[in-house]
Amino acid sequence: MAALKSPRSPKLGQVKIGEKEETFWEKIGTLGRKKKIKEVQEIQEEGKIAIDSPGNPNQPDIPPEDYSLREHEQRAVIDPQSYTEPQFLKLQHILIEWINDELADQRIIVQKIEDDLYDGQVLHKLWEKLSGKKLDVLEVTQSEESQRQKLQVILSAVNHTLGFHHKIPKWTVDSVHSKNVVAILHLLVALVRHFRAPIRLPENIFVTVIIAEKNDGILNAQKFQEQITSEYDDLGMRCEKDAFDTLFDCAPEKLTVVKKSLVTFVNKHLAKLNFEVNDLNQDFRDGVYLCLLMGLLGGFFVPLYEFHLTPKDEDQMIHNVAFSFELMQDVGLPKPKARPEDIVNMDLKSTLRVLYSLFTKFRNVT
Repeated sequence: MAALKSPRSPKLGQVKIGEKEETFWEKIGTLGRKKKIKEVQEIQEEGKIAIDSPGNPNQPDIPPEDYSLREHEQRAVIDPQSYTEPQFLKLQHILIEWINDELADQRIIVQKIEDDLYDGQVLHKLWEKLSGKKLDVLEVTQSEESQRQKLQVILSAVNHTLGFHHKIPKWTVDSVHSKNVVAILHLLVALVRHFRAPIRLPENIFVTVIIAEKNDGILNAQKFQEQITSEYDDLGMRCEKDAFDTLFDCAPEKLTVVKKSLVTFVNKHLAKLNFEVNDLNQDFRDGVYLCLLMGLLGGFFVPLYEFHLTPKDEDQMIHNVAFSFELMQDVGLPKPKARPEDIVNMDLKSTLRVLYSLFTKFRNVT
């Protein structure tokens, strides 16, 4: 093949003056037409946006890609201004550091939450590390379908452990896989709460979320405030280990002795009502025995209409446990470190903390 040669400039004598002037104006005309075409395209795009967006002066700004919604399709995105909020950035930074610390031995490094967690790979490893359980899923997934299948297995395990049997979690396979950072943050905060991660998240973090939906060819959008974290006490996290952390970590052989002592203590009092417990985790999860026990130990009658004697779902169980916590504070006990959800979800360490608090105060009550 012949080598390409650089085009030569025409010699002055080979081109007529008229021809040169004509070529010059042709070029200018071409540039003008291109500029005109660009202006027309911009005007058309502005017209499209004007048609798709109602004439609402408070209509929130939506990223351009969200104008391609299908009919009746809905999409949620974070207002770009929220990404610049210092506390929101701090929340993401703390969560990323926590994940990287947990998975350091596996040489996994997360840099951006939505980009690194959407396909289930990191969530898979994080869940196995936190729960100590193995999931029967592929280590590496390439196709979108296999990623969604993997996420389905992971989130089913997570939801079951976190107690979402009747309540609807704030994350789904679709929201996680579509890189919805709000949904992923809700999921991570729930994991931090449940597994008592030794970190402290910033309190009362809100982000502005834009919900866009197209109906009859018109794009409607609304803004609302989404809360990601609440008060620290409500999160129930710990920063320092207590005696039960040490017991579980360093002296598990003594756990049987502690459980036996607590079973003996509670049965001594529940026997007055012809009740008996055998499994601390299972028998106290609905909160009924806790409410009755508080009345027996405190020497007062607990009205039956204040709690559910035969709770039908988790919400009623949580109500019972929360009510028993109020009774504990009424008799002078400090607010339990555990959350009602922990007891309902049969977190043994939390249940033991609550019962040991009762044992310490009422051990001499006959």
